[in-house]
Amino acid sequence: MSRSRYSRVAGVAVHVPDDSLTTPQLEDLLAERNPGLRVPRGLIERHSGVRRRHVAPPHTMASDLAVAAARRLLRRTGHTPPSIDLIIHAGVSGDAVEPATAHIVAAKLGASCPVFDVRDACNGVLRAIHLADALITGGDHRTVLVVCGEVVTSSIQWRLASQEDFEPAIPSYTVSDSGSALLLESSATPGVLGHRFGANSAYWEASIMPFVRDASGGFRPGPFTIDPVSLAIGVQKLDLGVLRQPLAERGLAWEDVAVVCAHQPSLAALYWLCDLLDLPRDKAEETVAEHGNLAASTLPMQLHLAEREGRLKRGDLVALVGVASGLSSGTVLLRW
Repeated sequence: MSRSRYSRVAGVAVHVPDDSLTTPQLEDLLAERNPGLRVPRGLIERHSGVRRRHVAPPHTMASDLAVAAARRLLRRTGHTPPSIDLIIHAGVSGDAVEPATAHIVAAKLGASCPVFDVRDACNGVLRAIHLADALITGGDHRTVLVVCGEVVTSSIQWRLASQEDFEPAIPSYTVSDSGSALLLESSATPGVLGHRFGANSAYWEASIMPFVRDASGGFRPGPFTIDPVSLAIGVQKLDLGVLRQPLAERGLAWEDVAVVCAHQPSLAALYWLCDLLDLPRDKAEETVAEHGNLAASTLPMQLHLAEREGRLKRGDLVALVGVASGLSSGTVLLRW
């Protein structure tokens, strides 16, 4: 295949389930399912800023949400499944341990191209863009579909053994289901301008959704928990210069970008990251209050909303910034 010099993001689309759950409604359900528990009303929203989260119907698979977003994107960009020559699924969620969820997405779309999955917690889409850019500019592919299906409300801790278990469970009450898709294609002009990544793996236990053994002897995803003290220490020990590097290498600052899309498990976490990076808060696209923690779909959702609201227009600079479990960090700089 001929070598292409540049890649660009040709479009983004999202899909959210019809049903949603407000934080007061979630508190009501917790109280109903834990009659001996005193649910501290308002604490979840005060801790996280989350007012509402999307909830997929029972038996919905990650691939279902990813495919819904992908179909919307293909219609919008005028592409068909045969015109895609690589599919990458980049979610925290997946349909199976084996095969790759991207195979299931391809089958549902009717695509016959190569596929693979990428997993880097909530930075999965960042990594997928990085890989798609490398594969396009290296001449291996011309049109890459990045999809993400997140069915993370299945990790909500509905049953609590004691009052002391409530506060550690709050991160699970912020998560939200969605699907997203981005199309990257070869371009005569630069679209993906740069990317840098870092890690502080010594703090992998600070934010974790482990596998736990169930009654049948098999394994299933366990509850999502965060050690806030350990997480804060781990983030502060990250090389935050990595997150600024794609801009600094081009003589740019945060003020030069139209929008910053940053992963946001909570509103407080977003504001803290802004302060650590000297990033003006009004540059960030806030989504966590009305959409919850969308896991790896967070950044595509923000791109979609920023474009829909008119904050992001073709030709604008946009930075995608992520700090995720692991700990992983990364920034991708785009010309939209």
